[in-house]
Amino acid sequence: MASSLAKSSPYTKYETRKRNPDPKSCALLVIDMQNYFSSMAEPILPNLSTTIRFCRLASIPVIFTRHCHKSPSDYGMLGEWWNGDLILDGTPEAELIPALDRKPEEDMVVEKNTYSAFGNTRLEEKLSEMGVKEVIVTGVMTNLCCETTAREAFVRGFRVFFSADATATCNSELHEATLKNLAYGFAYLLDCQRLQDALQVN
Repeated sequence: MASSLAKSSPYTKYETRKRNPDPKSCALLVIDMQNYFSSMAEPILPNLSTTIRFCRLASIPVIFTRHCHKSPSDYGMLGEWWNGDLILDGTPEAELIPALDRKPEEDMVVEKNTYSAFGNTRLEEKLSEMGVKEVIVTGVMTNLCCETTAREAFVRGFRVFFSADATATCNSELHEATLKNLAYGFAYLLDCQRLQDALQVN
């Protein structure tokens, strides 16, 4: 699953509609920034760290996800699709990248074993309990876990914002295909600059 970084391209050519996130009802989702994905995750760390910082300044809660498998019983179709090359819980590859700006005493970590952060987790219930109606999606991989989470959030009634410069995948074609598809029917696109302007933070 892991591969080299795909740098984001300017998202404005895919943008179909504009809206700013509301910090009073928003949460930041940081998807699967784990050692397993370090080759594509580390290059977006500066933009992701900036995104996290802006959200913290606006009192937007930050939620991390960690993809891991505990036994063959939870492999599902991923075991077949990736020929058993999965992230096993308890290994160094399953741990979140140490350089992340994470506050263990404050930030929730949601464990998942499929592409969607909503699959077999209580994420939807937790967001509802927090009064969250909007999510900003960041992390890896753009076209797999990030996109699936964004689509499912939309279907579940959340307003979705998707970062073009704090997400990454294995190549630019897949990254841009996700931006194009999500902008068409699921998510408002943004980047660090747009987020800073929207939240009015420095």
